[in-house]
Amino acid sequence: MFPKPKPQLTPNTYEYESEPMVKPTGFREYDARWLFGKELNLMGVQALGMGIGTLLGELGKPKEIVTGHDFRSYSSSIKTALIQGMMAAGCKVHDIGLSVTPMAYFAQFELNVPAVAMVTASHNENGWTGVKMGADRPRTFGPDEIGRLKEIVLNCEFDLSAGGSYDYVDGFAERYMDDLVKNRKIKRPLKVIAACGNGTAGAFAPKVLARLGIEVIPLDAELDHSFPRYNPNPEDMEMLHAIRDAVLEHKADVGFGFDGDGDRCGVIDETGAEIFADIVGVMLARDLSKLKHGSQFVVDVKSTGLYNTDPVLAENGAKTDYYKTGHSYIKRRVNDLGAVAGFEKSGHFFFNEPIGRGYDDGLISAIAILEMLDRNPDKTMSELRGALQKTWQTPTMSPHCDDELKYGVIDKVVQRFKDMHAAGEQVAGQKISELITVNGVRVVAEDGTWGLVRASSNKPELVVVVESPTSEENMRAMFKAVDDVLRENPEVGAYNQSI
Repeated sequence: MFPKPKPQLTPNTYEYESEPMVKPTGFREYDARWLFGKELNLMGVQALGMGIGTLLGELGKPKEIVTGHDFRSYSSSIKTALIQGMMAAGCKVHDIGLSVTPMAYFAQFELNVPAVAMVTASHNENGWTGVKMGADRPRTFGPDEIGRLKEIVLNCEFDLSAGGSYDYVDGFAERYMDDLVKNRKIKRPLKVIAACGNGTAGAFAPKVLARLGIEVIPLDAELDHSFPRYNPNPEDMEMLHAIRDAVLEHKADVGFGFDGDGDRCGVIDETGAEIFADIVGVMLARDLSKLKHGSQFVVDVKSTGLYNTDPVLAENGAKTDYYKTGHSYIKRRVNDLGAVAGFEKSGHFFFNEPIGRGYDDGLISAIAILEMLDRNPDKTMSELRGALQKTWQTPTMSPHCDDELKYGVIDKVVQRFKDMHAAGEQVAGQKISELITVNGVRVVAEDGTWGLVRASSNKPELVVVVESPTSEENMRAMFKAVDDVLRENPEVGAYNQSI
């Protein structure tokens, strides 16, 4: 009988090599993330694989699954242990090798395989690992599936059926790249920076973009799992500044920054200015709603209020649904509503046919932006951005808060703002006009200035975002109001960056 996982074991001991270690908090809302070696060992990964196979059976899905791994020093060994576990649970495993996450999602369609388990820590720093999973393409697991998986793994409720098998799919990367460029060509002469932070996307992004007929200047595209220059995360200022400098040096039309597993894309315009992903979403929504009147879009609660107030979107009959933050939530909502696209402030974009298949792929996002520029040959990125109403918006800020404490803190913060609203108290010198509590709390003032606080779904952090359509002063006042409420909770630590 397989031993029951322990929440903590000491490395370099007999127990560590003989028992599985799986820290319970690694099971997040819609995927799984652990510090490898400190919170998860290889036997724990094997238990996770057995749990995934068992869950597929409980869900009534065929036990057939695609797996791949990102470019980190330990990801291949983790994938091997995961495969062992899935095979023990009776799964037929299709291994596509080193890959970006969207390549694994594409494999579900291309290979006609129902399930996926992609080994990746996404944009997290070195030391982290995780798995993104799904069994109903293009959707990925949500809280119900992850919650049940957690129970199966931690309680050793495994169904170790016979019949597992393994197949390595040779040359699958070419099939993925061929699909991305099929029937696509950019006519407008464009020069593009493709920044990859030495992460997995470096093996794919420059090649794919060049095949579209544009000039591509790779930046940190050599694979190096030590990430020598900066973490491949297009929300981190270090990466954005590197892209800015390259755009200005090469006089590029646009700079793209791809995250560690290639499912997100950050954008720098030709002036070197960052365009936040939710603003890029508004630009794309304008462009796409011209092609299809009455287009439905989905955005997360961290996103700009312009989706509701933009006159072009209103003229084109576009409708926007604000929903929970998280790639799994937005992906599901886009699928459920049959939306043209979904946009997350973190940079996860989801396009349905004919642009994409409903899953998040940073390269498809970059291609959609290039096609927007192609359809507007007399406009630069900064001009398309400048056509939108100006707002003052913070970056995504993330004060530390332990995984075991963060949801309790958010409950207290939500209740505090509810009490303020009920008592008629002001926030940032204004009345509270609306509280949106679908995911944490979004506090909206009378002039449309808003502040959001929610728990991060994949790190021991909270998430804070503030925007004002009226002034920088009001944005800063809202940030102070939100931060004052947060500081009532001593469990909340310092911010990763400030405004």
